Order: sequence, then C-alpha cells, then structure tokens
Amino acid sequence: MLFAGIHAARKNRASGSVTAQFRGQPAPDFELQSLDGKNVKLSDFRGKAVLLNFWATWCGPCKIEMPWFVELQKEYGPQGFQIVGVAMDDTSTDEIAKFAKEMGVNYPVLLGKESVGQSYGGVGVLPTTFFIDRDGKLLTREFGLQSRSVFVDHIKEALGQAQSVQAQK
Repeated sequence: MLFAGIHAARKNRASGSVTAQFRGQPAPDFELQSLDGKNVKLSDFRGKAVLLNFWATWCGPCKIEMPWFVELQKEYGPQGFQIVGVAMDDTSTDEIAKFAKEMGVNYPVLLGKESVGQSYGGVGVLPTTFFIDRDGKLLTREFGLQSRSVFVDHIKEALGQAQSVQAQK
C-alpha cells in the first residue's frame, strides 16, 4: 500500500497542476459524525486554516504522517490551525477510535462517507490531504505520503504566512 500511495503521488505530480483546478474554490461543506457521536461540519472551522486528511487504519503512509499531524496541531493550533481527519474505513467506530487513541491523535476524527470524498473530486488514494484557508477556500491537495516540510509550507500558506515562508527560502 505504501508503494501505491507513493506511486500515485508521483503520477499525479507528473501529470501537471491538479491543484490549479481547485485553488480558490470554496471547500465543499459536509457534515459527518465524530468518534464521540457528534455531528461536525467543515464550516464549524470557518476562520481557521484547515488540513483535511482522508485516511484509513490500514494505510501505511497514513500511519507515518499521523505523528507529524499530532505535532503540527500542537505547534500551529494556537495560531488558528485545525487538522480534521476523515477515516475512510469499513471497520467499526470502536476500532477507529482505538487506533486514533493509540496514535495519540489530538484533532477531530470523523467517520467518512464516499459522498464526501466525491465532493472533493474523489479520494482514490490514501492518504489524500486538502489545505483550506481561513476563508474556507481550497489552496491545494496532496496525494500519498509527503514530507513533513511540504505539510508545513502548506500550513503556513493556509495561515496566511506564505510570504514569510517565501522570504525564508
């Protein structure tokens, strides 16, 4: 599965600007159930920069990036950043909750539906991650496992710190 995620990511990068078709578009709103049974809407996070991550418990690359996300939520959360995980599993809610607890997940995990993935153009590869700015507009998406620095750059852009990122390079 790791190979599939990496291969798909490389293939999508090589195919051109997938991002261009989404950039600046309003992020499709949705309502999903959280692990604790609450209904959560993406629009509940309006005003925050959001990393929307579609993942699954069986996904190897997802397991690699989750500890990064835990750290990034701690680091950038106070600046108005929010990670939202969408579990695209067929397993039980209890199994997903157990997995998230073992991984130390410190951000909301929602129980995914295929229709939500479709509203984002389809989630054919896990993990798939979208970055949404404070105005609720899509900035970019990444397929498969990426480096931590790629996530940091997109988070800073979503927070409106992109100019400082460019200045540091």
